[in-house]
Amino acid sequence: MKDHHPLNCLAAALIAAASLSVYAADPIKIGISIAQSPPGSVVQGTQVRDGVEIVKNMINQQGGVLGRQIELVYEDNQGVPEKGRAATEKLVTRDKVVAVTGGHQSSVCLAEIEVAKRYNVPYVNTNCWSDDIRIKGYAQVFNPGNYNSRVAGAMAETIASMGVKRVIAFCENTDYGIGQAKAVAEALKQKAPGVEYKYETLDRAGKDFTPAVLPLRANPPDMILTMLLPPAAYILMNQLYEQGVAPSAKTWLYDGAGIADYPDFWQNVKEAGKYMLAFGLYHPQMAAPKLGTEVGQAYLAKTKNEPNRLIFQAADSLLLIVEAIKQAKGTDADAMIKALQTMKFQGVRGEFQFSKEAGYKYQQWVDIPYVTYQLTEANQPISKTLLVQGPGMALATGKLMKPAK
Repeated sequence: MKDHHPLNCLAAALIAAASLSVYAADPIKIGISIAQSPPGSVVQGTQVRDGVEIVKNMINQQGGVLGRQIELVYEDNQGVPEKGRAATEKLVTRDKVVAVTGGHQSSVCLAEIEVAKRYNVPYVNTNCWSDDIRIKGYAQVFNPGNYNSRVAGAMAETIASMGVKRVIAFCENTDYGIGQAKAVAEALKQKAPGVEYKYETLDRAGKDFTPAVLPLRANPPDMILTMLLPPAAYILMNQLYEQGVAPSAKTWLYDGAGIADYPDFWQNVKEAGKYMLAFGLYHPQMAAPKLGTEVGQAYLAKTKNEPNRLIFQAADSLLLIVEAIKQAKGTDADAMIKALQTMKFQGVRGEFQFSKEAGYKYQQWVDIPYVTYQLTEANQPISKTLLVQGPGMALATGKLMKPAK
């Protein structure tokens, strides 16, 4: 029989207590899958990273969640679905993250949510707009960002109000681009059935779109819609401008991808951006909760750039996961998923609850606020743009400006 000396027992108890306290203090790991290198949208990836880092720092400075710090584990998905799938698999199986967020390109999100479903890990979609992500109906996937049907309805209302007759859309060859082009077609059938509408698909990795632009010189439409992410979006805008197609006295240019508030927008498009009409998810004139103001100020202090919608979307994505951990009283996946499904969330953009309705509204913030505005001067900050429509504000297309020629 072993001698159970009191000092030995005390030492064993102290070691056990020490190991438990270390375990309790282990950080909670959350996976962030973003594009940090081409061909992905690196500008979007950078903004998502800025948004989640600001919130992580705020949470950790306040003592973390359930007494534990938040640790963000990043993977570069390069905007490629296969890379996104591999990134999510690594985050879940090797890094042991409790949730994944950051997704900002629809084709990548569609690949990543399959992994989240397979391993039953909460996945918060930061900025993937494709309706197909929602239509899948996966219990693990939550959508606090924008969706194509929301954009399509907004754009169709504006087009109907402006009275244009012939519209051509250029979309990127991705789930986002093609999905938005088709959603606009459906929305126009409801809101402006007299409009002649067609779309043309462009390679998102393309460098020269003049073969698609040149034919429009002889027969310009009333409006051109763009549904591409940078750098393709910037290349197309410059070529439309160089060829005198749009914006022009004859043809409006209307962006549906929300690119006008990117920090590198004006340095890439210069005069080509003047008079562009834009769908957006943030405008400084929109009312914001106190927390939203704090996040915006932190971003401005960090980067010297005006905050934009991706900063706030990323912030809310991480805050949702943290709130789910709080309500679940831990990191059990099923408990977190149930919390996300049922809670009323107060974030940086307002209060909402996820919809239970099947289809493109599934686990979606359905009434996500949006704005329509026009850039009236080159190098114009968003705060100085012409706000055409916003939450609680009637559409005012009569204020829109057009080039003289």
